[in-house]
Amino acid sequence: MSKLSLFIKNQMSFFWLPAAWICGVRVDLEESNKCVVRVKLGFINKNPFKSMYFAVQSMAAELSTGALVIKKIQECGSPISMLVTNHQGRFTKKAVGKIRFVCEDGNLINEVLKQAINTGEGQTVTM
Repeated sequence: MSKLSLFIKNQMSFFWLPAAWICGVRVDLEESNKCVVRVKLGFINKNPFKSMYFAVQSMAAELSTGALVIKKIQECGSPISMLVTNHQGRFTKKAVGKIRFVCEDGNLINEVLKQAINTGEGQTVTM
């Protein structure tokens, strides 16, 4: 995806995901099988312990997977909807500086979309 289209997507997230946009969550890279989302520690997303709120990290993590799923759904051309039904996270160290969330499950998404189209039934995928 070109830098211009990423810029436009990040600006449009103001309307689609205003809380994430205000907190500084941005799509850094979106390819056919990979999406990278970044967020930098700042005044708006800092907790009293001088690290990033876990909710901001959760938004960024969800966007890295969700943006890739949306891209794949648009590419397949079928009227498919998606819903996040579970979210799980583990925080291993203090989140300071620039944090990146990477999803490389594009091939997995392709397989699940094929199953959904072929069976006409909802599918569950863990990414």
